[in-house]
Amino acid sequence: MPRRRIGFWYRFAAVICKPPLVVLIKRDWRGMENIPADGGFITAVNHNSHVDPFAYAHYQYNTGRVPRFLAKSGLFKQGFVGAAMRGTGQIPVYRESTDALSAFRAAIDAVERGECVAFYPEGTLTRDPDGWPMTGKTGAARVALQTKCPVIPVAQWGANELLPPYAKKPSLFPRKTHHVLAGPPVDLSRFYDREMTPELLKEATEVIMAAITRQLEQIRGEKAPAVPYDPRRERIEQRRRTEAQHRARDQGGTAAVQDRGGTAAAVREEGGSAPAVQEEGQGT
Repeated sequence: MPRRRIGFWYRFAAVICKPPLVVLIKRDWRGMENIPADGGFITAVNHNSHVDPFAYAHYQYNTGRVPRFLAKSGLFKQGFVGAAMRGTGQIPVYRESTDALSAFRAAIDAVERGECVAFYPEGTLTRDPDGWPMTGKTGAARVALQTKCPVIPVAQWGANELLPPYAKKPSLFPRKTHHVLAGPPVDLSRFYDREMTPELLKEATEVIMAAITRQLEQIRGEKAPAVPYDPRRERIEQRRRTEAQHRARDQGGTAAVQDRGGTAAAVREEGGSAPAVQEEGQGT
């Protein structure tokens, strides 16, 4: 796909979106030489702000290889927004589909036509407390192994300082810098021509996410956690903590009742009375 073939709708979107982006954020963009000049490929990008799809699209637009994002199918039905989504070649994801391969068939077709498809493998904004990439979903790996196309790991940082994850108001001052670093293609060749099992897809996804994380380490100048944040694992741990708290509370209540009963019995043996204990018993 020649670099010059961008199309009317993408150029129109650029006319609208680029001026505010240029005003709001400075740019530290590196690694553009790793974006293929032609042929289909995938970019796998970390996600830490609702603003970063626009900021990242600006980066890749400037390489001449515009990205086709996966987006909720409902957006394609919303008037002007839907027309723009269709016109710029974005890819609808039908979440009601039970067949993951069918859900990404359009992405596979786009890559085979020589397009670039941009994936956010995390599937949502990172929930890592320090903004590092989380564990990824397997969609990007599935398309990559199906097509054997290059996978370019891309890390970005800075849009999250303009609009932090889940924040409602941007922080405009001082002016933020959007850092982007695209790395060399991820080597997934050892996964080719093997049965596409869940285990294989998970392993390939981990390789992709590790490559993105290495790029982000270079941007931030620090090491990421040894084990990526896993929302599913965190939910399980939270559930266990909640159940343990409930058990401790139940056991504490039982122990208190037993303690009151033992105190009353001891008082009776000594021939005295236990009015406080009796009052508590009457109130329960």
